[in-house]
Amino acid sequence: MKIAVAGTGYVGLVAGVCFAEKGHDVTCVDVDEKKVKMMEAGQSPIYEEGLEELMRKNNAAGRLHYTTDYAQAYRDKDAIFIGVGTPEQPDGSANLSYIATVSRQIAESVERDCLVVVKSTVPVGTNDKVEQFIHDFLKRDVKVEVASNPEFLAQGSAVHDTLHAARIIIGTESREAEALLKEIYEPFGLPIVSVNRRSAEMIKYACNDFLALKISYMNDIANLCELVGADIDAVAEGMSYDTRIGANFLKAGIGYGGSCFPKDTKALKYLAAQNGYQLKTVEAAVDVNAAQKTRLYQKACKRMITFEGLKVAVLGLAFKPGTDDLREAPSLDNIKLLLENGAQITAFDPAAAKNFQKFFPEGKNDRGVITYADTPEAALQNADICFVFTEWEEIRRVTPGTFKERMRIPLVYDGRNVYSVKQMTEAGVEYYSIGR
Repeated sequence: MKIAVAGTGYVGLVAGVCFAEKGHDVTCVDVDEKKVKMMEAGQSPIYEEGLEELMRKNNAAGRLHYTTDYAQAYRDKDAIFIGVGTPEQPDGSANLSYIATVSRQIAESVERDCLVVVKSTVPVGTNDKVEQFIHDFLKRDVKVEVASNPEFLAQGSAVHDTLHAARIIIGTESREAEALLKEIYEPFGLPIVSVNRRSAEMIKYACNDFLALKISYMNDIANLCELVGADIDAVAEGMSYDTRIGANFLKAGIGYGGSCFPKDTKALKYLAAQNGYQLKTVEAAVDVNAAQKTRLYQKACKRMITFEGLKVAVLGLAFKPGTDDLREAPSLDNIKLLLENGAQITAFDPAAAKNFQKFFPEGKNDRGVITYADTPEAALQNADICFVFTEWEEIRRVTPGTFKERMRIPLVYDGRNVYSVKQMTEAGVEYYSIGR
């Protein structure tokens, strides 16, 4: 099957590479010439385990191509997948301008019947608008139908999640579109759930918002655990054996971040409001998460007189391990507060440090100063206080004794419950975590 993919971010690039891996002829389209040349050389513009290996393999096999020439890319394809961003707007709604741009480019370029498949997360009803928009701007007498095919990958395991998904969701309005999508996914050998377009759009939001609800619920319970003397890890373990609840997304911490949960909870809340309905559960998840992000900092403020001139070690910057993505990462909120209050920060992250410097360049920022270390141990050297924001394996391997030996004051605020309370206390570390 000849496939084009618009957009080479987490959604588009991973989808395109995995389609090629399953034998399809794939052309990935991006507006950035520099990015295209990088991908042609087998280099991924995003940090994602296993992606570059598959890119090089399928580049060499001649199944995977990259271009900025959208007209040529879309001209003769069987299917065109849209995987561009739908960023959050100030009011919580989704910005659909990139979707509109690609839709018009497709309308002006296609020379044969084809199926346009929206993989981007879009509000319910968007696929209907995309189909009408394409028909409004079609230059040739061809048949173009639109289908919904939301992605459910997690950053850090995106390739695995795509190749070994629990299910494929397809939303179509005709038997022909359904059959074509099933043919595209047949080599994957995965269960396919076929619904109408609006249901497919809603499934994406319903899944992401349910997981966000689960995280915020556990964080809320963790905060109560601290007040009543319970241990959130023990509570989560006890809950995990209940098959109605499951073991995933029960880990308490300093809130969710990334490209999906924050944006999708706000978008669904906005959609409900536009239709005269209040999603109280989703609103609660948003509110809990917003407060949870700086909970560690607020704890530290009760302990410290000031951060002015203090040496602060920060371990972990990405919103989760396995990615260099900083969207909605708790580290951004906390480091901003620390710098505003005069802290001297040394930060470590094995993947996201370079991206973080776009927000906070090395050197003086506001009243404080930030530098970046190559190892956790270097970040801890002579520190007065340490914050843990991401549970990278490199950070997990830091022993309690290392905090005691390296830090001037062994004072640790752990937002991911990485370490054992007992072991940290026995090592002489003053240790604060979430819900324990």
